[in-house]
Amino acid sequence: MKTVEIQLSDEAVLGLDRDLSELAGELRVAAAVKWYEIGRISQEVAAEVAGMGRSEFVSHLSRMRVSPMQETAEDALAAAKQLMGG
Repeated sequence: MKTVEIQLSDEAVLGLDRDLSELAGELRVAAAVKWYEIGRISQEVAAEVAGMGRSEFVSHLSRMRVSPMQETAEDALAAAKQLMGG
């Protein structure tokens, strides 16, 4: 297990209006969602980074308006062409 340390100003912490343990949890989830959204990590790894199970992570994706599907538009078009025989 590794620990990552993030320094924030007192003003930033006060502005976020969370205690430090809540803030740490929110940062973990936000990072995991963003990294998943940009395709940097898989859904399974993202759930682990967020500190939760996969189904709970998918719920967080929905709340943050991020699709649980990582297929790009190009991937979808290629799959459609393949289905149509071309």
